[in-house]
Amino acid sequence: MRRLFPVPAPLPDASPGSPAAGPRSPGAGAAEGRWSLDELADAYAYPPAAGPGGPDRPVPWLRGNMVSSLDGAAHHRGRSQPLSSDADMRVFGVLRGLADVVVVGAETVRQEGYRPARAREAFAARRAAAGQGPAPAVAVVSAGLELDFSLPLFTGPLVPTLVITGADAPAGRQAAARRAGAVVLHAGEGAAVDPARVPGVLAERGLTRLLTEGGPRLLGQFAAAGVLDELCLTLSPRLAAGDAGRIAGGPGVPGPEVPLAYELLSLLEEEGFLFTRYGRVGTMTGRQE
Repeated sequence: MRRLFPVPAPLPDASPGSPAAGPRSPGAGAAEGRWSLDELADAYAYPPAAGPGGPDRPVPWLRGNMVSSLDGAAHHRGRSQPLSSDADMRVFGVLRGLADVVVVGAETVRQEGYRPARAREAFAARRAAAGQGPAPAVAVVSAGLELDFSLPLFTGPLVPTLVITGADAPAGRQAAARRAGAVVLHAGEGAAVDPARVPGVLAERGLTRLLTEGGPRLLGQFAAAGVLDELCLTLSPRLAAGDAGRIAGGPGVPGPEVPLAYELLSLLEEEGFLFTRYGRVGTMTGRQE
């Protein structure tokens, strides 16, 4: 893997790696070859202000992680795996290892066969230092709660799975979720979920480092609601063709009046795959003050 942006500026009269060279940006010591998980974790670290802001001021930071083909497809025949790679899965694992909670839509849970997040020794010390539990929780966003609550995602997670729905969602399905061991949270007064309220609802539980893995409909809803702070997008050197949708949006998802502006934060490359990080314009500076 190599960093294409930002390019670390070499210091004068200092060879790379020498004591005189001083500290380098994350990943600068691994310009080529396989980066360690620690180097990737440093490169994808959440902004400092994304940590808990205290009981009266929790500060959530919502990061999206998606993959797209060269022609803009978010999946191939319903699954994202054919567009992925070993490096993409390493980044996927690192982003999970840094998060408090993984937020995902019900349809993606069904299509991708979601299982509970697992604890990984590689991130144990980093998570402990950040005051995090051994593994991120998974939060499933669903209005109708048409979910199979007998799946391990609900019955056997290391950290209880969260189900985010509206206050008026079917009472029987809410009760079924609770019987399976899930924690039901309300983000909306009606049956539907208000995406703008999801980050705040999670932050109230001390979960501020948020990661959403989609699907496209949920990501589009977060973006349209103005709560998507960052997007980690892998551009796959694959051409999918077909009728697959884009990474954000779908039927019934409203778009903003004008396209939302994001700025490039970093760009990595391995084997033709491009790993981008974009931050909502003005967000990165404001959150780190």
